[in-house]
Amino acid sequence: MTFEINGNQFIRDGKPIKIMSGAVHYFRNLPDTWRDIFKKLRALGCNCVETYCAWNMHEKQKGVFDFSGMLDIKRFLTVAQEEGLMAIVRPGPYICSEWEFGGLPWWIQTEPDIEIRCSNETYIKYFDRYLDRLFDEIRSLLSINGGNIIMLQCENEYGYYGDDKEYLAYLKEGYIKRGMNVPLFTSDGTNRAEMLDGCIEGGLVTLNFGSDVENRFRDHDEMYPDMPKMCMEMWCGWFDAWGDEYHHTTSASDYAKTVGDMLARGSLNMYMFIGGTNFGFMNGANHHEKFLPDVTSYDYDAVLTECGDITEKYLALREVFAKYNDEPLPEILQNRVKKAYGKIKLCESAGIFANLEKLARPVKSNVPRCMEHYGIGYGYIAYRTRLNRDYENALLSFESMGDRAQIYINESFIGTVYINENLSISFSAKEGDVLTVLCENMGRANFGAKMMRKKGIDGRCLLNNKIHFNWTVYPLPMDNLENLEFQSAQTKENTAFYRGYLEVDEPCDSFIKLDNFKKGFVTVNGFNIGRYWEIGPQQTLYLPASLLKHGKNEIIVFASDGLKGEPEIEFTDTPII
Repeated sequence: MTFEINGNQFIRDGKPIKIMSGAVHYFRNLPDTWRDIFKKLRALGCNCVETYCAWNMHEKQKGVFDFSGMLDIKRFLTVAQEEGLMAIVRPGPYICSEWEFGGLPWWIQTEPDIEIRCSNETYIKYFDRYLDRLFDEIRSLLSINGGNIIMLQCENEYGYYGDDKEYLAYLKEGYIKRGMNVPLFTSDGTNRAEMLDGCIEGGLVTLNFGSDVENRFRDHDEMYPDMPKMCMEMWCGWFDAWGDEYHHTTSASDYAKTVGDMLARGSLNMYMFIGGTNFGFMNGANHHEKFLPDVTSYDYDAVLTECGDITEKYLALREVFAKYNDEPLPEILQNRVKKAYGKIKLCESAGIFANLEKLARPVKSNVPRCMEHYGIGYGYIAYRTRLNRDYENALLSFESMGDRAQIYINESFIGTVYINENLSISFSAKEGDVLTVLCENMGRANFGAKMMRKKGIDGRCLLNNKIHFNWTVYPLPMDNLENLEFQSAQTKENTAFYRGYLEVDEPCDSFIKLDNFKKGFVTVNGFNIGRYWEIGPQQTLYLPASLLKHGKNEIIVFASDGLKGEPEIEFTDTPII
C-alpha cells in the first residue's frame, strides 16, 4: 500500500481516499477482544483505526521495556491489518488521553532539573530511548514497508500547553532519522493560537473537537487552504471523574449529524470508538482549581460500550458511513456473552497493619517525603511514627497531600485528609502511641500545569505547627499481594483486604458490584481491574472474560475505608457506570 498527502487530499495507491477512523487503545482493551473490536469497526463502515501509545506502560521501570500481552502493539496493528484497517499511531511521548501522567513514566519526575514537554536534555534523553524502542517494534508495519500505518503524530495537543518550537522540530527530525517516513501530523484546538503553537513545519495540522464542524475550521481554512481537512479527535462523549453527579452521555443523532458534516468536508477519527478501561491505577486526573481523578471506566459514551457492545450511536453512525462505502457493509457481530455469576462472600481477611512487613520493606526517614522519593509511582504509601509525649487535640497538618490519606492512632481510624477538602486533622494520643498516615495516589494529572505534582506527603508535615521527626515509611505499590496472610475470621482493622473465590464453568464478561464496600481496588487472579469508590458515578467494575478461568478464581478486594455491611460482592451481567 502507498499513502501520501497531495495538496488537500489523502492518496492511497494513487487514488483519493477519505479516512474514516475510530480510536481504540490497545492498553485499555485486552488482546482477546481486539479482533472483535476491529470487525465491528469495519462493519460500521470505517477503513482505519487510531491508537495512542502509553510510554508509562511500556517502560514501567527505567530502562526495562515491555511489549508483551496487552502491550503488544505490533500484534494489535497486525490484527487490524488482517481485518482490512489502515492505522494511525500517536506515540507521544505525551498523550493526555485521561491516562496517568498523560502517558509519561512516573520515574521521570525523580530526575534532577527535569522539565517535561520541552527541550530539556534529560527529558530528551529518555523519550529518545523510548522512541528508539517503540519504533523498532512498529517500523515494519509502516505503509512504505508493506504495513498499515499511514500516519504518525508528533506530541499531542501541544498548542494547549507550550510554545517550544525547537522541541517540536527535534521530535519531527527524530522520526525522520529513525526511518519513520510516513506523513507526520499534529492535533490541536481549533483557534489560530493553538495551531500556531502546536504545529510543526511540513506536518499535517489536524483539529480536535466534537461539534459545529463549519465554524471549527474557520481559522484552519484561512491558514491552511490547501491542506486536507481532518478532525483527529471527533469527541463522541466525555470522561467521568469520581464525584460527578452522573455518567456523561451525548445524543446519538447529534453525533451522527456531526460525523456526516465532517465527512462532507474531509476525514475524521472518532474519539472514542471504544473507550475501554483504566485498569489498575492508571486513570489520570484533571487538576485546575480542584483535583478531579477519573473513574476506572473509560466508557466515554463511545460508539461501543466499555465491554464492546453495540450502541444506538453505532447504529446511527452506520447509516452515515454507509454512504461513503462502495460495497455493502459487513454484518454486525453479536455482542460478547455477559454472565451474572451471583453473589459470593469474601470469607478471608487480612488487615493492612498486620501485613505491612509482608507488603513492603520499611525505610527510615527523618521526615516524610513524597512517594517518588521512595522509588514507587503508584498505589499507596504508609508513614508511621511513635509519639514522644501526650497530645490533647493536637493538630496534624500538611503543606500538600497527594492525594488522600487515612489517619490512625494505634491502628484505630480517626479520620481522612483529602486535598479537595482539608489538609489538617485533630487528634488526642498518649506518649508511645503510633501515628500512621496511609496515603493513596489517586492518579496524576494528565493535562495542564500541575502534571508534575508529587504524590504522598509532599512538603512539610507539622504536628502542632512543629516538625515531627523520625518516621518509618512503607512503600505500598500493591502490585503483588501474594505474601498477604489471610485469616478466616473477619479482621477488626478498618483498612483491610478481603478474599473470596468464584467458581466458573464458562468464563464470560461480567461486572462486579461492591455495594457493601466504600473505597479501594479489586484484583481478579492477581490482575488489578481498577478502583471503586462509593461516591460514583461508576458503581460496577468491568471484569473481562479472559481474566477468568474455568474452576476457582481468586477475588481480592482492598477496602481502604472499611465496610458498609458484610464482605459480600455480586457478579452481574449489567454495568452501572
